[in-house]
Amino acid sequence: MCMNEQISKTKHLYSPEEAIGVIAAQSLSEPATQMTMRTYHFAGTAGIQVTLGLPRIIEIFDARKELATPTMEVYLTKDYQSAGKAKKVAENIKQVKLRDLVVSDVIDLTNLEIIAKLDSKMMKDLELDIEKVKKAIKLKKVKVEGEGSELRVASTTIDVKNLHKLKYKLMELHIKGIKGVSQVIVNKDRGEWVINTLGSNLKKVLKIEGVDPYRTKCNNMFEMLDVFGVEAARNTIIEQAKYTLDEQGLNVDIRYIMLLADLMTFTGEIKAIGRYGIAGEKKSILARAAFEETKKHLISASIRNDRDELSGIVENIMMNQVIPAGTGSFDLVGHIPKEPMAAAKPETSKPKKSAEKESKKVAKPKAVKAEKKVPAKKAAKAKKTAPKKTKK
Repeated sequence: MCMNEQISKTKHLYSPEEAIGVIAAQSLSEPATQMTMRTYHFAGTAGIQVTLGLPRIIEIFDARKELATPTMEVYLTKDYQSAGKAKKVAENIKQVKLRDLVVSDVIDLTNLEIIAKLDSKMMKDLELDIEKVKKAIKLKKVKVEGEGSELRVASTTIDVKNLHKLKYKLMELHIKGIKGVSQVIVNKDRGEWVINTLGSNLKKVLKIEGVDPYRTKCNNMFEMLDVFGVEAARNTIIEQAKYTLDEQGLNVDIRYIMLLADLMTFTGEIKAIGRYGIAGEKKSILARAAFEETKKHLISASIRNDRDELSGIVENIMMNQVIPAGTGSFDLVGHIPKEPMAAAKPETSKPKKSAEKESKKVAKPKAVKAEKKVPAKKAAKAKKTAPKKTKK
């Protein structure tokens, strides 16, 4: 391919003064109406479900801090690229509650205590013992005792009603791992071991030995912002939105998604595309009123005596005016002839003499009328009759 062909193909990525924002909004909102409300399973696993489809798109562009299904993709260093070591790292990540270790439990109403029998094999695999479990139980007005695989928790207050509440609190206590990470799946992807989790806590995961801090990521843009910065948060928005759309077979140009991601993060923070974010911070009063809360914006603008300059697209459409985009972004100035010009006649070969005569005719200026000469006698009479000037 020659250079001219390459230039011609990449020269016009978009037309001058094209309304790119409107096109981006149309290209994303229209496919989003075709999305389904469903969840997706990780390939090869049946335990983890991730929210996708329309609910996930809403989470991304509404910039929600609490996700329905937060996940992490944990990559391991070269030293931990084996099934056994990857499993050990996964065990250190997964949250372990007391109810995961309990095989059976009994409420002793006589002594007002709860007796729980623990799974000794699981405790051995997780490198736990009864002393570590006792230290993890931090409840007020409670006496904890244990030996072997048996745990006894007694209430210091004589209250039978609160004994069942105490049991629930006891079973939900965090013993080991990272809080919030309820499920962990170890997979081999592209020749390396990767850990997929349900639940996220990026700061604590990166402190675990064997975790690669340069590639580990999560689907929560706010966690990525806190740990890695705004560029990582922007890339998370682009990646998650593109993945969600592609999963449903919707082909949207990535440049439109990048435009929205830039708009959400260019201030250094993450802003939602909504009335409490970008749409609510527009300069135009009519543009804000056109989105949501129409009365609120119009009343507040009238009280403050605000003025709308009608410099955008939305407000000009509302006022039935030409929008400042495309040909409406500039004025055309030029001389328009009153009569249409006659069609040019084909030139015919003329002899040299006739051509020279025509050129002389054209070049010859128009004769200027000479002033009429006044006769000498009349001029003398005019001098005599003229009134003489009086001297002061």
